[in-house]
Amino acid sequence: MINEQDRDINKALLLLILVSTLIRVIIAATLELSVDEVYYWTYALYPDWSHFDHPPMVGLIIQFFSLNLFFDNELAIRLGSIVFSIINTLVIYSIGKNIKNALTGLYAAILLNASIYCSVLAGNFIIPDTPQLLFWLLSLKYLLRSLPQKTINRKNQFEFLLSCFFIGLAILSKYHGVFIWAGAGLYVVLYNRKWLSIPTFYLGMIISAIFITPIVIWNLQNDWISFTFHGERVANSLVFRPDYLFTELFGQFAYNNPVNYIIIISSLIAFFKNKLKIQSGSARILLLNSFPIWIVFTSFSFFRQTLPHWTGPAFTPLIIFAAVYLSEKSELKKLQPIIRLFPKIIKGSLSLLYSLLFIAWIMINYYPGTFGKQHPVSKYGDTDFTLDMFGWKQISKGFKEIVDKDVKLGIMSTNAAIISPKYFPGTEIDYYVARPIGKKVLLLGTLPNIHKYAWINKMRGELKQGEDAYMISTSNWYKDPMENYKIHFEEIIPSDTITITRSGKTAYYAFVYQLKGYKGDYPDPFFFKSDTK
Repeated sequence: MINEQDRDINKALLLLILVSTLIRVIIAATLELSVDEVYYWTYALYPDWSHFDHPPMVGLIIQFFSLNLFFDNELAIRLGSIVFSIINTLVIYSIGKNIKNALTGLYAAILLNASIYCSVLAGNFIIPDTPQLLFWLLSLKYLLRSLPQKTINRKNQFEFLLSCFFIGLAILSKYHGVFIWAGAGLYVVLYNRKWLSIPTFYLGMIISAIFITPIVIWNLQNDWISFTFHGERVANSLVFRPDYLFTELFGQFAYNNPVNYIIIISSLIAFFKNKLKIQSGSARILLLNSFPIWIVFTSFSFFRQTLPHWTGPAFTPLIIFAAVYLSEKSELKKLQPIIRLFPKIIKGSLSLLYSLLFIAWIMINYYPGTFGKQHPVSKYGDTDFTLDMFGWKQISKGFKEIVDKDVKLGIMSTNAAIISPKYFPGTEIDYYVARPIGKKVLLLGTLPNIHKYAWINKMRGELKQGEDAYMISTSNWYKDPMENYKIHFEEIIPSDTITITRSGKTAYYAFVYQLKGYKGDYPDPFFFKSDTK
């Protein structure tokens, strides 16, 4: 029998899912793809056992939801993240409900949807964190059900195997998934060694390891290049950089929603003061799924520049602590009815996210011109992050007109490829400019700059000696063709300039160059690693 409170909670959960999903659909359909999203589109376009910088899952998700790119537009490419966000909301609700009560589950669902990392980066845009977040939550759900049990029955063993299945999928999404096993293993060794005497524990390891097989196969074929690449990303001289540490910590504060962050810290303080009523087994699993990954990647920021979303999964289990904390506060006040009397702080968290999303959407689509650099012209729009997802459809239209004119005049071949020295904006050029007119994009640069395109170039057919090519260099991401390609072509000719406008004012420029007579001598990207300018 569902009581009135549970009925209100169910209504609130449904409303949360409907509103958040509607917002995600609007954003997905009305914003151009980011450079990272377009890059992962190439995973779906050229599927493989694994890829240079990430495992294959994100590409498989794009393939599945776009019907193998039959529907090749922004909404279709991002559809997986929208669907997964709905599932994530239901999963974390069930985790909170099982740990404490339905109110805890609802608060966990709201905080998840208020998190910029969970709800926007991994929940609206399509990146490796998108499937990783779903499988992380599912792994956590079944670890919480199985590992703390002192009397381990068949049901617990089955739930543990389920968690191992999802851990494998998390690793197949992003290498960070191994930290789930680290947390589970630490819990077993420290708090419940009975699992070590049960064959199911080792069977679970095997199940997870099976999902690593595609990654191992690909790396065996490619000299373990993924691990070399990521090793170089984290390796650095041991020189303390407080600016990097500050940037990382501030990024964690911002990415997880400042209000969420404050609630999480408050809940942890309450827990360590023994003022939070949560079962010790559940609390330990949550903490061991959080602290290891947070410690590892935050420690990197002492010496090198990191990306705040690397620690994103560390805060997801802590959302449960925050939800327990809020539900206990609400119970003390005996709040009724639930929908009308949410704590102000949780309303504030969700309101902050929606406000930021609205402001960002308006600025990306409608801010007049640019708030970035306006001098020199080659750097017009530089530092304006809102331009990362704006203007490519205008460039596409303008470039087609230039190509048609050049072909008509006989000064460029209809088959002339487009080249770029770096995957950003090379992937944007590939998706928005070259794809609609059937042109080939090739990236000529170092391996750290062109990533998967070192393989794509070979599949598409590399530039041959004597051939001409185009290069498009945008002023917000300007790359000088003379610096990158002068010695590799007989002549480089500035061809035309496309002006990208926003709300009637110039936002940035796209400079089109004709590169004549390729000498066929550009070094193989596998043989040199230094970045181009």
